[in-house]
Amino acid sequence: MPKEALKKQAQLLSVEEIKDNILSHYNIYSCEVTPVKFKDTEKQRAVFKITTDHGDFCLKKVYYNEMDLLYVYSAIEWYSKKGIIVPKLLPTNSKGRYVIYKGMIFILTPWLTGEKCDFDNLEQIILSIQNLALMHNCGKNFIPINGSSIRKGFDNYYISIQKHFSDLIKCSNSAFNYKDKFSKVFLTHFDDNLMLAKQSLEILSSVNNNNLTVSLCHGDYVNKNILISEDNVVKVIDFDKCKYDYVAKDLSYFLRRLLKRNNTKWDLELAISCLNNYISVNPLTKDDIKYILAYLIFPQKYWKLSRDYYKNIKKCNKTSFMTLLLKVVNKTDYQVSFSNSIISAMNKYYNLEI
Repeated sequence: MPKEALKKQAQLLSVEEIKDNILSHYNIYSCEVTPVKFKDTEKQRAVFKITTDHGDFCLKKVYYNEMDLLYVYSAIEWYSKKGIIVPKLLPTNSKGRYVIYKGMIFILTPWLTGEKCDFDNLEQIILSIQNLALMHNCGKNFIPINGSSIRKGFDNYYISIQKHFSDLIKCSNSAFNYKDKFSKVFLTHFDDNLMLAKQSLEILSSVNNNNLTVSLCHGDYVNKNILISEDNVVKVIDFDKCKYDYVAKDLSYFLRRLLKRNNTKWDLELAISCLNNYISVNPLTKDDIKYILAYLIFPQKYWKLSRDYYKNIKKCNKTSFMTLLLKVVNKTDYQVSFSNSIISAMNKYYNLEI
């Protein structure tokens, strides 16, 4: 953890405060408290590893309210009963599932062992994708505990991409006006990325949202939140963003994080293998598959980077933005090739008629 983050975390609570006012509620007194993660944003959160003679635990400061925590607790309990390995919230001395101290909410779970899913290991990728399919399959009839918040997604992705498409057009106008280094590189690759955006929008225009599969979704199912044990058991952590949503969105988020990497950059065979392994556990509708294709094809990083750059052009670090842009456009050709190939493959396998 960066020194500055550790310093801010130290200001949040001292080790003695944590022991006396939080861990004491769990009858934990003799222990070692190690800071693991700290984010000092609007949604401030912190994670500590608690080491004791009776095992290790994870103490987490959450950023949401009690009603949201009840929803997260409901989701974790639901998955656990269905056989998904998750970090269950441990009870306090008073049989509660959290501690409030200085207006902050803390939860304690067992420390799950395992290594972060290796996205360069095909076996671990397949295990992870099959586990996600299991989670979606058993989450379709999820019912949260009474008194919890009702978390639902179901954003209209077509409208979102329409807005993103307009952003790209605005950015191109700004690029023609500024004509700086960033703008020149942006414009060099604009046609290809605009074509990707058009393809995404066209596919989404044929998606029937009423035919999209819905379930309880993790919301951040990426390798940092997927642990693989030595005997290849999958464990899932961090349910802060879980909600009832389209399974295609949850799956697409995982796939895009996997495919945009340098070592797996827009690998068609890998993408199809992931989809087939998911479908073998939890079937998808044609509209689910179209949604996934549109999500993967849209040039997300190119759009977001250019939008942020021109919004903050007078005060941003142009060198940093330039470095990031070069990394993005170096993969554009791969994504263009991927988009054409996977559309053709999905038309063949699933008769999508795109």
